[in-house]
Amino acid sequence: MLLEKVLVIIPTYNEIGNIDAITEAVLALGPAYHILIVDDNSPDGTGQRVKELDGYNDRLFLMEREGKLGLGTAYIAGFKYGLEKEFEYIMEMDADFSHSPQSVPKLVKRCTEGADLCVGSRYVKGGGIKNWSPYRLMLSYGASLYVRLLTRLSVKDATAGFICYRRKVLETIDLDKITFVGYAFQIEMKYAAHSLGFSIAEEPITFKDREVGTSKMNTSIVKEAMLGVLRMRSKSYAK
Repeated sequence: MLLEKVLVIIPTYNEIGNIDAITEAVLALGPAYHILIVDDNSPDGTGQRVKELDGYNDRLFLMEREGKLGLGTAYIAGFKYGLEKEFEYIMEMDADFSHSPQSVPKLVKRCTEGADLCVGSRYVKGGGIKNWSPYRLMLSYGASLYVRLLTRLSVKDATAGFICYRRKVLETIDLDKITFVGYAFQIEMKYAAHSLGFSIAEEPITFKDREVGTSKMNTSIVKEAMLGVLRMRSKSYAK
């Protein structure tokens, strides 16, 4: 059976050191795979470099924004683009190779087999993390446990940002009600899907910390995630 079109959304801000390799690796997965780079006016020229790459305006597309507007708004813009262009599977992925391109088809496969969305999970059997400090590992795992306790969300890796959605999930969620912009966005999307009755699978992955560029993680992002869980429990995400 021919795989239906897949859109891999990759937000970027100063990823000039990774952009060539990550786009090449994803496009090499096969003709069904397309990429949307959502670039927040990277001072290092990431957006301009995308325009120079093989496949640009064929299977590689660019959305340029005026400034650094946040991870959540980048993905929401990408989701709306993917729905408008009639992609059946729409993915979130980092630019820095912390998410292995070789795992992309595994997440898509779980959705073709019946899952409404599939999370690339660090915390299920077979998953793991490389090159993180004990403090960062404790913070991430603790955040996922905190989310599960407060929301009854069964996903073990609630803060994960490597996800494949079937289009019907993104069509059903009122994306304008997703309000968080940092890593709380990842929690809110999973919670919205769960609250609307969609099935969530987890596929084990090994998360590898970036080798090129600078991490976007900071204490304000963590604080937003912790406080955001309390707020999202009272919201309805249906259109």
